[in-house]
Amino acid sequence: MDIHQLKLAAMATFCYVIGDQATRTCGLIDPAFETDRILAFVQSKDFRVTHVINTHCHADHTAGNAAVIAATGARLLIHRQDAGRLGKLFNSAFSRVLGGRGSPRPDVLLQDGDIINIGQSALQVLHTPGHTPGCICLYADANVFTGDTLFVGAVGRTDLPGGSLDVLLESLKKKLITLPPETIVWPGHDYGETPSSTIGREMQTNPYITDFILDR
Repeated sequence: MDIHQLKLAAMATFCYVIGDQATRTCGLIDPAFETDRILAFVQSKDFRVTHVINTHCHADHTAGNAAVIAATGARLLIHRQDAGRLGKLFNSAFSRVLGGRGSPRPDVLLQDGDIINIGQSALQVLHTPGHTPGCICLYADANVFTGDTLFVGAVGRTDLPGGSLDVLLESLKKKLITLPPETIVWPGHDYGETPSSTIGREMQTNPYITDFILDR
């Protein structure tokens, strides 16, 4: 599995290209902005986009769905609890403000434990609500793509509709800090000192884990 982290200009959002060498196919996690740049990068690697995966429904992670899908015919995947929010008026309007478009309807509704096969590579869905009800992380080969559930040294905000700090902390406790400590954390935004981390490092340095989970 090839992993490529692309930092997008708007809101320091990360898009991830998950490539499968055997089939030259790839999935895009949260292709929110700069879709021409993302698609040019994919083409430079000789990949074909088959999946667009949203870690959650917010426009800063979904505004590029329509453009990528129109260009590639890829299938759109999102957790079932966030699927209905993709087409909401506010989300569509915010997408346009950010330079994108309202998202098309998803093709696949995900739930906890699902396996997403990209060629011969596989991503496991971890349902991690708290930032939104349908937030997910994606785990594969000692890597976890955490969207807005876990950042480097922080977590996603929980003061938006559907958010809950208590629920998010429970997600961290049950789904993320139980992963092997060497697991690489690939966050949804570049809000930390480094663009990636590990579960072990976050358990030592992230105050939301050290103060609110491990200290209790």
